[in-house]
Amino acid sequence: MKILLHIIIFALLTVLTQIGGILYLISILLIKKSAERKLIKRIGIFAVLYLVATFLIVPNVAPIFGREKIKETEFLKARSVFYKLANRNYVRPELNETIGKIASEFEKRNSGIKMIYLDANFPFIDKFPLLPHLSHNDGKKIDISLIYENTNGQLTNKKKSVSGYGAYEKPTKNEYDQIEVCKKQGNWQYDFPKYLTLGTINKDIKFSKKGTRELAQLILKQNNIGKLFIEPHLKNRLNLTNPRIRFHGCQAVRHDDHIHFQLR
Repeated sequence: MKILLHIIIFALLTVLTQIGGILYLISILLIKKSAERKLIKRIGIFAVLYLVATFLIVPNVAPIFGREKIKETEFLKARSVFYKLANRNYVRPELNETIGKIASEFEKRNSGIKMIYLDANFPFIDKFPLLPHLSHNDGKKIDISLIYENTNGQLTNKKKSVSGYGAYEKPTKNEYDQIEVCKKQGNWQYDFPKYLTLGTINKDIKFSKKGTRELAQLILKQNNIGKLFIEPHLKNRLNLTNPRIRFHGCQAVRHDDHIHFQLR
């Protein structure tokens, strides 16, 4: 039973953080089975190893694999410390430079409004999956939050969910409903992000067509961006016609809670 529990913890930490599983095994090996307060010591060792690795070692090793930590600025921030603590904030240098440029330009046009990023990529190894995403495995991809506005129509940095995912801008009755199409085809996972919100908040804000459209256009203005994913009804609502805006497919998850874009 203990072995099974260790396997589950190892798998979970690996899926969430890439490096956590290995560090968990090391923490087990460093503390003898006969040691007093074995569990507390292992947790302590793991916490120290993980924090040292995440903030001191990984950022210096990742460039060997062609990736680097996202360089946050006053106008480019992670939605949650989780994305940084879980090592899900690594991109290729070219993308790092590009997202910084987009965030800076967006703030110049909309004073004080930040570009908020969600999942990007793990620091090591191409094709290593960053679940639940299908394609965030090569340093070229990143998700960012939609833009919202307050009751006065002014743009705000507030978001509708704690994680940044799962708070959908659903299709209206008159809009094409790709979500329903995918679900009817048996793609149950398409609607899965609704379980990843970690709580819905800020009921007083609403989706900003103007702000989100402007951000999408700034992204597409960059020649090195190859694709942008957003749900079809939002593409139409925002009157976005650039051919680099693609449908991500029913095998993925819905994109009316965030924008995904990637390098060529």
